[in-house]
Amino acid sequence: MPEGSRTPGSGATGDPPRSPAHAVAGVPPHAWPLERYRQHLRESVRDIRAFWEPVARREVRWMRPFTEVLDWDPPYARWFPDGRLNVSDNCLDRHREGSSRNKVAFYWEGELGERRTISYDDLYRDVNRLASALAARGFSPKDYAAIYLPMIPELPVTMLALARLGIPFTTVFSGFSARALGDRIRALGARILFTADGGYRRGRVVPLKGIADEAVATAPTVDTVVVARRTQLEVPSDRARDVDWVTLVESGEAYHPPFAAASDHLLYLLYSSGTTGVPKAIAHGTGGYLVHVTATMRWVFDPQPSDVFWCAADVGWVTGHSYLIFGPLSTGITSVMYEGALDHPTPARLWEIVERYGVSVLYTSPTALRGLRKSGEAPLRAHDRSSLRLLGTVGEAINPEVWEWYFREVGGGRCPIVDTWWQTETGGIMISSAPALASLPQKPGSATFPLPGIDADVVNERGEPAAAGEKGFAVIRQPWPGMLLRIQGDDERYRAAYWTRFPGCYYPGDYALRDPDGYFWFLGRADEVLKVAGHRLGTIEIEDALLTYPGVAEAAVCGRADEIRGEVPVAFVVLRSDTPATSTLADALRDHVAERIGKIARPEEVHLVHSLPKTRSGKIIRRVVKAVAEGRGDIGDLTTLEDGASVEEIRSALRSFARQIAPDAPPGESG
Repeated sequence: MPEGSRTPGSGATGDPPRSPAHAVAGVPPHAWPLERYRQHLRESVRDIRAFWEPVARREVRWMRPFTEVLDWDPPYARWFPDGRLNVSDNCLDRHREGSSRNKVAFYWEGELGERRTISYDDLYRDVNRLASALAARGFSPKDYAAIYLPMIPELPVTMLALARLGIPFTTVFSGFSARALGDRIRALGARILFTADGGYRRGRVVPLKGIADEAVATAPTVDTVVVARRTQLEVPSDRARDVDWVTLVESGEAYHPPFAAASDHLLYLLYSSGTTGVPKAIAHGTGGYLVHVTATMRWVFDPQPSDVFWCAADVGWVTGHSYLIFGPLSTGITSVMYEGALDHPTPARLWEIVERYGVSVLYTSPTALRGLRKSGEAPLRAHDRSSLRLLGTVGEAINPEVWEWYFREVGGGRCPIVDTWWQTETGGIMISSAPALASLPQKPGSATFPLPGIDADVVNERGEPAAAGEKGFAVIRQPWPGMLLRIQGDDERYRAAYWTRFPGCYYPGDYALRDPDGYFWFLGRADEVLKVAGHRLGTIEIEDALLTYPGVAEAAVCGRADEIRGEVPVAFVVLRSDTPATSTLADALRDHVAERIGKIARPEEVHLVHSLPKTRSGKIIRRVVKAVAEGRGDIGDLTTLEDGASVEEIRSALRSFARQIAPDAPPGESG
């Protein structure tokens, strides 16, 4: 599809949407054409308080209505500061008053193929009983909790029960090590840990209870460990500390009143994924966060009563918090929750699930799509995808070639794609098309426009607005409801990381540009830039060029020091399963980059590998790729690494290359 063309099936500009859009406060119940929508976006940021007030009153149920919209003491924002509410009440209680009481909240599927259908009433019952049982044991909003569970129904029940009690929590991905888990428990000062006997990951049993015990041994604040049964493994139990999940829930009362939390009451902490260094403890509040994720859930995904929504993310990451748990439940829709990896036990697993549950909205990462594309079209073509009406991407910019594959092969050329940009720190989606509000031409690879109430821009080195087409830095000029409260325990890092580069603006650390039509294009992290012979090149530009070569599924590019040119590009490439690794392919790829970008961007080396170092949320950890390519022994924090074998494979590829060009060199001297 040529850039700027309209997505088939999305309707010509001004046409009504597929079905009546959800009426949103301050927004008419129809999809605006492009120019009218752009006018609305400009109006929405002239007075952000006036814009967000009716949205907050409509989208969230308040136990005590707010009278003040925003207390802004840069760089700290308190949204709806005198209001009180409860996330559990908004996600469960208010739906019992209508037809959603017996509606399916989750279709859950385990990696081994087990299936459960969980209604809103089922969730309400278990959440209340767990909250009641915890309260009876003396847990209250003054305590903190850690969650170390696989993707099983006990996970959302735990999060909602803690929110019901006003107990802040951190959810730690169930693949993390004992050291990583212990670090987070100690940093939080958690009194209670929720875990399981084990979990399934790509056919293996992860011994979660053993890992949890090792972590708790370093965390003296923990006095209670709640253990869910998933694998039926025999695990050691400390009678004075450990509690069986089922026994605990069954001891609770059928109803426990929700805690009336202040709007800025800490809801949860999440540690950033570590793609750029030591993870940060990102703190999110209650009221502003819930307003943001509920409103953006409606605007971006246009949820219909009959929808089956699948955010294919792990709850250990912010995407799972915002658009698998809190956003969908707040809007009262049905979601899919899957325990395992999307390509296990076969590359068809994702498409099997889409067909089985009639998924209508699919939200996943470009990295996952590249991995699935690597297996070819046969796995997805074997399954019915006619239920799909909207596709979404999250986590990083999507390459135009992958966008085209997603649109053409997955959606059959009829499903619009919402390419969303946001971060752990922003809490919810910031820049994206919004099918519930506007009928927009789509541009493959562009995140489109900031959502209403989001004052985003692209600036140059001096902080001045960049010209159309000029590469610059993304910034947010005004506060927004879902923004982080702080970096827990490190105010100086909070200011330095986000607010000092461009004074008065939030700086997310991303390169971007706005084209002549005002569309945003994200070009990668600003710290992922090479300086080759005085020329600045973004690694994502070279990676995009590699992905246009037939048969290339994934690519990671880093710079390596060079005495003459300063830095030279080094590329690591994963091929599709149907593409042979010929002896001339590396040179062909180097020439291809030179042709697409220029000779200055030609990689010095191209290495073919089977996998790349990624976080468990699917992002390539480019700092690890660079550290290995430079031969550094210390490659930094690896607690979020999905598969350590990928690092060793890169090392092996570099050693092999060094032996080819210097066959007499002793093994290991290449770094």
